[in-house]
Order: sequence, then structure tokens, then C-alpha cells
Amino acid sequence: MSASLVRATVQAVSKRKLQPTQAALTLTPSAVNKVKQLLKDKPSNPELVGVKVGVQTSGCNGLSYTLEYTKTKRDSDEEVIQDGVRVFIKKKAKLTVLGTEMDCVEDKLSSEFVFNNPNIKGTCGCRESFNI
Repeated sequence: MSASLVRATVQAVSKRKLQPTQAALTLTPSAVNKVKQLLKDKPSNPELVGVKVGVQTSGCNGLSYTLEYTKTKRDSDEEVIQDGVRVFIKKKAKLTVLGTEMDCVEDKLSSEFVFNNPNIKGTCGCRESFNI
């Protein structure tokens, strides 16, 4: 059983060079702290081990990210462990998120995960969907 976490937006980063890493996905310190906080705030379900990133067909530009709590790692998931946080990437999303940086942006009215993906060719006006 999984539940949606928070809203996620997409940001194309064509003029920014990301450093190559071993992991398919890297997290900023802000994203690490937010995931830790979200997992800590779920005391009703101590079996949660991390969050799972996926993609689904939707929006006006083709794909959008999904985020959900997870209790287990499936054999087809890729696991990223960073600063004690476990993020699992669904099989369908692996090539889509390769080289992506996951950030958390907060202001007085909202909090959202932002995926800075160098592979994106275009996004919709609301930045909730993208194409590769």
C-alpha cells in the first residue's frame, strides 16, 4: 500500500553541467532532510524504509514523476542510498532519471520536490510533465 508524498515539478537544466556520479539519482541536502522528515512524521507506519520514484504517462507533455512511500525494494528497483536516506527508482523510470538531481524547495506556502533533469527536451507550462 503506498501513498502519494508531495507534489513534484520538473525543471530542464540545459545550461547547467551536472557532475557525473555513480548513482542514477543524487539528492541535495534539502531533499535528504525532507525525506528524513517525511519518514519520521509517519510513526503510524514504522515499516517504511524510504521513498520510491517513478514516472507515469500524464500531463500535456508526456511524462510526470511519481513519489510514494515504500516498505520494500523490488528486485527491479534501483536503490540509491545517500546520507542515510533510501530512494528506490522504479524500473520504468531508470533511464528517465539518469543523472538527475532531486531537490526540495520550500517557501511559506508550499513544499515540493524538484527534479533537475539534464535529459529533458521539453516541459509543459505548469512544469508538471516533461518529455525526453
